[in-house]
Amino acid sequence: MTNTPVVTLENDASFILEEAREAHEKYLIKQQDADLEKAIECYIDAIKINPAIPESYYRLASLLLMKGQISVEGALEQCQTAITLEPDNVNAHIYSGYFKCLNGDFDEAEKEFQFAVTRAGKNSARPRLFLSKLLFSRIKNHNSSVKDIMRFLYYFLSGSMMIMWDCPSLKMFYKFLANDFSVFSYKTLGETFEKMKLFPSALEAYTKGLEKTSQGNLFYQKMGDLSLECNDIDASVEFYKKAYELNPSDREVLIKLATINQTYYPENIDATIDYYNSLLEFGIDLDKIYYELGHLYLNKSDKIHAVTAFKLAQELNPENPYYNNSLAYSYIKAELYDDAIEYYQHAIKLNPDAQWTSIVCHALGAIYAEVKNNFEAAEATFNAGMVLDPNNVDIQLSLGDLYMAQGDLDKAIKTYCDAIAVEPENYLTYAKTGLALWEKDYLEESIVAFHKSIELNPDFEIAQNNLGVVYLDGIGDPKESVEYFKTAININPNYTLAYFNLARAYQAMDDKALAAEYYQMTMDLNKITEELSEKDIRQRLYDLFN
Repeated sequence: MTNTPVVTLENDASFILEEAREAHEKYLIKQQDADLEKAIECYIDAIKINPAIPESYYRLASLLLMKGQISVEGALEQCQTAITLEPDNVNAHIYSGYFKCLNGDFDEAEKEFQFAVTRAGKNSARPRLFLSKLLFSRIKNHNSSVKDIMRFLYYFLSGSMMIMWDCPSLKMFYKFLANDFSVFSYKTLGETFEKMKLFPSALEAYTKGLEKTSQGNLFYQKMGDLSLECNDIDASVEFYKKAYELNPSDREVLIKLATINQTYYPENIDATIDYYNSLLEFGIDLDKIYYELGHLYLNKSDKIHAVTAFKLAQELNPENPYYNNSLAYSYIKAELYDDAIEYYQHAIKLNPDAQWTSIVCHALGAIYAEVKNNFEAAEATFNAGMVLDPNNVDIQLSLGDLYMAQGDLDKAIKTYCDAIAVEPENYLTYAKTGLALWEKDYLEESIVAFHKSIELNPDFEIAQNNLGVVYLDGIGDPKESVEYFKTAININPNYTLAYFNLARAYQAMDDKALAAEYYQMTMDLNKITEELSEKDIRQRLYDLFN
C-alpha cells in the first residue's frame, strides 16, 4: 500500500510563504513591480490559509507601506499581531523597531532593537546595526555624552563583525553580488559592441544578460535603445513595453514610450495620452506633460480637454510664453475669442524671441480683424509684429488684406509690394498684388503680377482664374481668358467660380451652348460648395435664350 503524503493547511501556507519569500527577494534585487505584487499577493494568501504565522504579517506590512497602501500606524498594527502570535520573534521586533523609527518614536524603537539583540544572541547582527543607526541619528541631532558615543561604536562594530554569522544576510549579500557582477559583465560587453558598431553582437549580449540575470528591466531598456539607434522603431517600442511591464514605476522608460509613440505613431493618440497621464502620477515636470497632452487633445479635436491641459500647464508656469500661446490657440478652437486675446497678449508681453512673438502678433491681429472686426486694433497688432520681424511676409500679406477689406487700395498695394521686396519668389504676394492692382484699374500691371505668380507656381488655380477675369472683364478679351479658366478647372475640378467665369467667357463669345453647359455645371457644383448665389447662376442661364 502506497503512503500518500497528507496535505494540510500548514503545508499549503508554508508553500505559499516560500513563494512570497522568493518574490520578496527578487524584488529587493531587481526592484521590479511584478515581483512586489506577487510577494504581496502570496503573503495575503498565506495569512488567509494560516493566520497564525507571524512572518506573513510583518513582511506584508513592509511591502504595503513601501507601496503606500497602508500608513506607518497600519504597519505597526501588523507587527503587533505578529508579536502577539509569537512574542519572542526577533524579526517581528526588528520590523516593529524600524516602523517606530519612521513614526518618530525613537525610545520605543530602541527597546524593540534591544529586545531583538538579547533574543537573537550570536545572530543579532541586524538588530545591532539598526540600533547603532538609531544611536548615530540621536548623536547627530542632540547633545550626546561619551556614553552615547561608546554605545554607538559598540553596537556598530559588534554588528559589523557578527554579520559573518548571519546566514540570511550573507545569502542575500551573495545573491546581490553575483547578480550585480553578471549585470555589469553583460552590460559592459553590450556597450562595447555598440561602440564598435557591432549591433547584432550587442543585441546578443543584452539578450544573454536578460536570460542570465534578474535585471530584465535594464536589458530590455538597452535593447530598446539599441533598436532605436538602428532605426528599428517597432522593435524598440516592443522592448520598452516589456521593460515597462516589468517595472511600471520606471519613469525613464515611460518617457521614451510616450515620445516615440507621439513622434512615430501619430495615429495612436489615445495610447500616447495614456502614457503621458501615467507620467503625471510621478509628480515631476507636470507643466511639460500637460503641455504635451494639450497638443495631443488638439490633434484629436478634443477642444475641452485641450483647453484644460494647456490651462493646467499655464497655471503651473504662468510666465512661460509658449504655454500662454498654446492656451490662446486652444481657446480659438473652442471659439472663446476673448480668452484667446488675453493669453495672446500675455505671450506677446513675455516676448522670448522676436520672430516667434511676431507670429503670435499675426495670430492676435487675425482675431481682431476676422472675428472682432476691430480693424484699428488689428492694424496696430500687425504693425507691432512687423517691427519685431520685418521679414515676416505672412503678417505683411495679412496687413495688406486688412487694407483691402477697408478699401484702402493704395496702402494695400504698397504693403504687398513691400512683401515682394522681402520675398521676391513668393507666388502668393504677386497674386495678392495683382488683385489689388485690378481693383485699382491698373490692368497692365495687374496682368504682369498674375503672370509672375503663375510663373512661380503654375498650379495656383486662384491666380489662373483671376488672370482670366482681368482678360475677360478688364481687357475685354474673352477668348484669351478661356485658357486661364480651363487651366484653373484642370488644377481644381471643384473650383466653382472658375466654371462660372468660363461660362461667362463663352457667353461673351456668343457660344450659348457651351455657356449653358458651364452654367449648369456651376449650378450643380455650387450645391456642394455654396460659393455663389444660385439665383444669379439660374438667371444667367435663363438669359442666354431670352
